[in-house]
Amino acid sequence: MPMDLEGRLERINARIEAACDRCGRSRDEVTLVAVSKTHEASAISEAADLGLTVFGESKVQELKGKIGRCPQHLTWHLIGHLQSNKARDAVFLFKMIHSVDSVSLAVELNKHAEKQARMVPVLLQVNVSGEATKYGFRPDGFQEAFDQIVELPRLEVHGLMTMAPWTPEVEKTRPAFARLREIRDEMEEHLGAPLPELSMGMSNDFEIAIEEGATLVRVGSDLFWKRSYAKKK
Repeated sequence: MPMDLEGRLERINARIEAACDRCGRSRDEVTLVAVSKTHEASAISEAADLGLTVFGESKVQELKGKIGRCPQHLTWHLIGHLQSNKARDAVFLFKMIHSVDSVSLAVELNKHAEKQARMVPVLLQVNVSGEATKYGFRPDGFQEAFDQIVELPRLEVHGLMTMAPWTPEVEKTRPAFARLREIRDEMEEHLGAPLPELSMGMSNDFEIAIEEGATLVRVGSDLFWKRSYAKKK
């Protein structure tokens, strides 16, 4: 019989704590982002009843369709690729956007943040693996894009995000996470200001990511188990 949501959450928290212990970090340094994409408001409410408050969604339209049926105290993070024509709604709906992957998208977000009189915390997505199927800035030349984005007055760059290559041998993800941390450190030195957030690690590899400095881990399948994909009419 599959473990219930409470049991899965307890197991994930135990894994986070063990990873923190191994690298001498405090559990308070790592935020669990519950990836709720494709899941119904009822599952999100159940998770919220267990104490989770930060949820990750990949699509603006999906959140628009269910946010009214979810607990109102929750914090929403956008973790998926964002098209520029959805920037206005993203600024309104999300507390943080993890996936800023181009200067043009950053400019569009800044424009709508100005119109809404909001400051928008963002993370810049870096494609450290170089995979053609992944979005994000390439490490080479990233500093030029970084310099343009940090000058946008309505965006607050809090750090970086990446997705490691999927592999059944999770130790092979370590170089990707280590490289993102190195790039973050380089940008901190260049900027002369802290970039405290590193969003990296998902269900299969978040422990390695924590050992390499992750502050935000995005966990979906190990938490919510089977996804409830809507049937097409």
